[in-house]
Amino acid sequence: MRPDTIVLVHGFWVTPRSWEHWVKRYEAKGFRVLAPGYPGFEVEVEALRADPTPIVDLRVPQIIEKFEKILDGLDSKPIIIGHSAGGAFTQILLDHGYGAAGVALCSAPTEGVRVVPLSQVKSTFPVLKSPANHHKAVPIEYDQWRYAFTNTFPEDESRALYERYSIPVSGRILWDSVLANFQPGKQAVAVDYHNDDRAPLLFVSASEDHIMPPAVQASNAKHYKSKTITELKHYEGYPHLLPAAPGWEAIADEVLDWALDHAK
Repeated sequence: MRPDTIVLVHGFWVTPRSWEHWVKRYEAKGFRVLAPGYPGFEVEVEALRADPTPIVDLRVPQIIEKFEKILDGLDSKPIIIGHSAGGAFTQILLDHGYGAAGVALCSAPTEGVRVVPLSQVKSTFPVLKSPANHHKAVPIEYDQWRYAFTNTFPEDESRALYERYSIPVSGRILWDSVLANFQPGKQAVAVDYHNDDRAPLLFVSASEDHIMPPAVQASNAKHYKSKTITELKHYEGYPHLLPAAPGWEAIADEVLDWALDHAK
């Protein structure tokens, strides 16, 4: 049966508002579209800036648990599309048996992916430069946003997106993701790369992505050794904030077509 529901998973430094264009486009195609926020992210961007307590308290297992409860309540398996950290969470959800197909856009890596390009270090350095940030919600300054998210946008559009979408990030989760490859046992972003029962997965990389460059997507995709379909599609000229970049409509349509064609 053709999936009739799409679940969109947002990344860090933003909220479900970052999916606003994709929600409308997919709804216009007749799909039921869900774009839940992380636990405590049920409020608007402005409220999270004013009181970032939900960001400080955020943990990856809580995020996964919330999405799994939502997915458990659906009548059939949906297409799951995640961006940035949401791409890593999409991989985890698929590994746990959820979804008919998944798409990871400019995805953060799951455990075991050790490729760390210089631009990624520069993008996250304002958070990782101090271990004290481990217990904080760390705001993103505009210059960092410009470099990490909107480096291909005109200046006025970049600033407008910063005002509309940006929120602080959980220093704890960012630090824990870095340390995951150096701690024994499975950590919060671990998946079974040999899971033959996982739904098909498409990685999408963007050539101008500074925070999750194409090398990260390529390495993450190569880690999968299962018989299940795992593919990688690359787009030239796009930044990390791909869901809002000019031409996003064609990408939204193409990844949806791929998911429908490969859905289990």
